[in-house]
Formats: sequence, structure tokens, C-alpha cells
Amino acid sequence: MPLVNFANLDFDQIKTSIKDYLRSNSNFTDYDFEGSNLSSIVDVLAYNTYITSYNANMVSNEVFIDSATLRENVVSLARNIGYTPMSRKSSRALISFSIDTSGYATQPETITLNKGLVATSARFGNTSYMFSILNDITVPVLDNKAYFDNITVFEGTYTTNNFTIDSYTPNQRFILPNTGIDISTIRVIVKPTKNSSVKTTYTKADSLFDVTSDSTVFFVQEIEDERHEIIFGDGIFGKKLDSPNYIEASYLISSGAEGNNVQKFEFTGKLTSSREASALTGGISVITTNEQSFAGAEIESVESIKKYATRIYASQNRAVTARDYETIVPTLYPETESVAVFGGEELDPPQFGKVYISVKPVNGAYLSSMIKDNIKRDIKQYAVAGIVPEIIDLKYLYIEPDINVYYNTNLARSASSITSIVSTNVERYADSTELNKFGARFKYSEFLQIIDESNAAITSNITTIVMRRDLRTVLNSFAEYEICFGNRFHVKNHGHSPKYGVGYNIKSSGFTVSGIPGTVYLADMPYGDLQEGTVNLIRLSSPTDPIIVKRDVGEIDYIKGEVKLHPINITSTVLNKGFPVIEVSAVPYSNDVIGLQDLYLQLDINNTTIASISDRISSGNDISGSNYIVSSSYANGGLVRGTPQIVTSGSTASTTPILATTSSY
Repeated sequence: MPLVNFANLDFDQIKTSIKDYLRSNSNFTDYDFEGSNLSSIVDVLAYNTYITSYNANMVSNEVFIDSATLRENVVSLARNIGYTPMSRKSSRALISFSIDTSGYATQPETITLNKGLVATSARFGNTSYMFSILNDITVPVLDNKAYFDNITVFEGTYTTNNFTIDSYTPNQRFILPNTGIDISTIRVIVKPTKNSSVKTTYTKADSLFDVTSDSTVFFVQEIEDERHEIIFGDGIFGKKLDSPNYIEASYLISSGAEGNNVQKFEFTGKLTSSREASALTGGISVITTNEQSFAGAEIESVESIKKYATRIYASQNRAVTARDYETIVPTLYPETESVAVFGGEELDPPQFGKVYISVKPVNGAYLSSMIKDNIKRDIKQYAVAGIVPEIIDLKYLYIEPDINVYYNTNLARSASSITSIVSTNVERYADSTELNKFGARFKYSEFLQIIDESNAAITSNITTIVMRRDLRTVLNSFAEYEICFGNRFHVKNHGHSPKYGVGYNIKSSGFTVSGIPGTVYLADMPYGDLQEGTVNLIRLSSPTDPIIVKRDVGEIDYIKGEVKLHPINITSTVLNKGFPVIEVSAVPYSNDVIGLQDLYLQLDINNTTIASISDRISSGNDISGSNYIVSSSYANGGLVRGTPQIVTSGSTASTTPILATTSSY
């Protein structure tokens, strides 16, 4: 009988197959006797086959990017399709300090802060971090003062490696020996010889676009052990180096995300002047931190490389579909945490010929105008002719849960311990990748399960949710406003309880309007079809008694989840978050909330309420349930957000009283 079963990978199965083969051959008789020599030979054959099969299987896996597990293999496969993984990123900070030269014997005209180490952090945890600059900075001395204002310093150890072109070394490689390099900080200078004073600065190129035979560029690729290699041109794409050219490569070895949030710095840099060869050490002020360190990040993960390498290859360096833009933007702006792209034809009304891009940076909430312009300029080289890319600010959609947790008092120390455990798990969910991205979906059932499984003492929970948008206002001028939630609104009562009406489905924080005394709020009143309605301005004579002070200041679309305000002159807002803002909230039609288009979904921990309630039935204190504490399954509360501002009795504004209720489910 031939040995034909090659599918077995388990040692025992392989051994059994060999025995079956030997059993069919009468020349061997003691193969099935464990103490025999032939049995030992069978074991060796089985082990050898097992190891060979394992190696063959692993080799087969490692030659495909989808199944490869070793980083160097994934990087190598990504390199074959033109993808360079993102390196570790240095955090950066903005600092300022000054030099008082009044005590100097010779007054300098300028002072230079030399490239390299500038400052170290005060002890941050158990570690002190070094911050450096990549190029010299020179400032003038005026009235015995030199000011270094808002200079950007990068976390990392400043390191230099030198290479000499050797024509006798075939296939010479220029490998940077350190790991943890931020490749965006690599600076390369080439000299004709080691002792030459002539220097040529080479720039890093990411593609072959606009690269000619005389371009002084270099390329960087990741190699084994998370190290990087510098590659120069061959005389066709990029200028070719010849012996004995001398290369100086400087860069930062970064700590990545660990260097973020440093606030205090101590000066350890080197200052020189045009008149003094020695370093200046006197008159240096204390460093002022204009912006704490941010944007540090770890090297791109294997999972991320697998995700983006194939997409970059599929896009072929052109942006046609929305996915193409979503793939290219992170390569142009590496500090992208999440990106959303949609065509103008999806808007209402449509904007044909435009593509809208919204970017959430790793640190911070919004992109600066300069970064927007840079992304817009760089992405045009990939875009199809006639398509205009627009960079828009992302819009945050906040979810505010109200959680009532029922627990068995026999299994928990106290209500506060249950509240603490649930709060911790809710915060973990709020920080997870389920949210905090474009296209995210808040999964209500999953959220309830997280709460229920927080502790064995928890028997159930009643959780209601509200979604909120922040309306940024322009003060003291007429402006139109539109705020979109991207989710259908729930209309309370659905017209089935005429006693309470069907209005007041949205709530707002307070603000003031020109021509109307006192603090006013937004309120809605639906039309008969309960699909659209009108927006009014109200004041409060008591926390539960609204007074309409102006009707028809806008429209509301309950199906689309949109609120539009006609031109209105807002003079102040109760809330200020670095800018005047009006909080607007509503109950969603579905408890599964999605982040539509440019809406960035977040769970607002600061506005999450958690209450722990004794389950008297499960605890055995009230078996009949006569005194069971009932929690509403509908979102209730006041008519407005925040502390109600009550109208004084002396108000003379024209008002129209109406009947209302505090329920807004």
C-alpha cells in the first residue's frame, strides 16, 4: 500500500499513517512494539515529518501578506507593492525662553540655538525625556534681549551616523543601526569628501513624482528588526553618489507616545553667537511651555500595515473613490486618527464635482487652517481632474447615557462600589475603537451587556440615551445655523397623549438674542405628520412652565435629524468651551446611534449619569415587590439643558403661554 495521506499535521496521526503503511508490508513485524528499534525509527520519521510539515505550513503562510505574522515578512511584502510603514513618531511641544545679554562683556548681534538637544523634561513619571531641534535657530539681539518664541521641539535623542561611498563594496547599504527612529526627522547632508566644506542637503522623497536624474533626494525603507535603510538615486531617478562622497545622516530616536503630555522643561541646549566661539551660558530664562507635548505615536502595527498596504496599492496613487481618499490622506498627514470622505452628490442639496474630507487628528479636536491647506494642496496631485477636494472640520456627535443599575445587596459591599465598577467599564467602552471614529455605531445591546457583566451582583439595568451636538455661534451678527445629527429624532407621545402635546423633543442650553430680554432656549413643535416641525424660542417662568417669546425661528426635520435656524442675532451664550456654544440634544428614534458621514461619534463621560439601586426582590427584602423602585425606560428630565434661567416678574416681553410637560421621550 503506498503512503498517500499527506494531510496529517499532528504527530500521532503521522505516526499512525506510517504504521498503517508498514502493516501492509509483511517484511516488518515489530513496528508496533513500543520497545523495538523499529518503533524508535518510526518515531523519528514521524517527528521529522511533523517538523517539516510545520515549517512548510509556516513558510506558505509567510509569503502572503494576509496570513504573514512576522513583522519583517509583512514589511517586506508591503515594500513589494510600494508601501512604507509609518515609523515611530516623536511628540512635539511649543516652548519659549529668552536670553538677557546685559551681563555679557561683548554684546552679540545674534544668538544661535544649535540643533540637537534643547531641553529635558522635569521628571515625568519615572522617566526624563529629551527634546531636540533638527536645525539651527538664529534670532537677533535687541535691547540686550534675544527671544526664542514658540519654537517647536521634538522628543528624542539626536543621533548622527556617517557613511563613505566605497566603490570597492558592491551593493553598499546605508543602514541606520538604531530602532525607534522617527523617519520624518531624518536629515541627510552629502559632501564630496569627508573633509570638504561643500555640503548638499538631500530631501526625503516618498514617490517618483517629479524626481529627475539630478534630484538630490533619498528614500527610506524599513528593514529587519524595525531598523531603517537610506537609499540614494541611481542616476535615473535621483542623483547617483560616487566614491568618495561622504554622507551625514542625523535623526531622532523617539520614545513614541510615552513622550506625550510633558508640560515642564529644563534648558540643556547649546547657545552660540557670531562673536563668541564658546557656548553662552548666562542670562537664560526659565522655559515657558506654550503647548505641552503631543502627537507622539508608536510604530505602525502589523495589522495596520496589512490594512493599508493593499489599499494604497489598489488606489495606484490616484484618488477616484472615497476609499482611495481615506487611504491616501493618512500618508499625507501621518497624525490622522480617523478620516471620513463622501461625495458632494450625497449632500442635500447635492454639490456635484466636490469631495468632502473630514480628518480627526491624533491629538486635538480640529485641524489648523495651515494643515488643511497643506492636505488640500498635496491631495490634488492624486485627484481626478475636475474634482475639487474640500477639507471640512469634523463634527462631534455625543452620546449621553443615563444608567440605573439594579444590584443584589447580598453580593455587593455598597452602592458606591457598584457605581465605581460600572463607571470604569463605561469609560473603557468610551475609549474603545467601537466609538471614536467616523462611521462608528453605538451598539445599545452591547452597551447594556457591558453594564450587566460589570459585577456578579448586578441583576439588570435601565439605560436611556440622549444624543447631543454643540452649536458654535457667531456673536452680535445675524447668521443662519444648521445642525445635523445624522439620526432620526424620537417624537414623544407620537400624538397619542393630547393632554401633554407632542412638542419639546429637543433641548438646548441658554443664550441671549438681540431684542429679546433674558435667557432663551430652543424648543420645537411638530406638524401633524410628525415628520417636520417648527422651532421656537422660549423662556421659563418656572422649571416646568415655558413661555414662547418668538415663533418660527427655524425648522426641524425629525426624519433626517436636522435643525435649521433662520438668520438670528445671538449676543451671548451661557456655555463657553473656548468659544461660545449652544448645546442641543434630542432622543434618538433608535438606540443604535451611527456616526453619519462627517459625524465623529463619542460617548460623553462628563454627562453620563450612573445610579445604583437596590434590587429589593433579588435581595430578598421585598419578595412581593410592593416597594420595588421603578425606573423609567424613557428619557425624562427638564425642558432645557443646564440650570434653568427663570424669567423675572418684571419682564415686559411679549409672551404666549402654552401647556407643556417635563418628559422628553
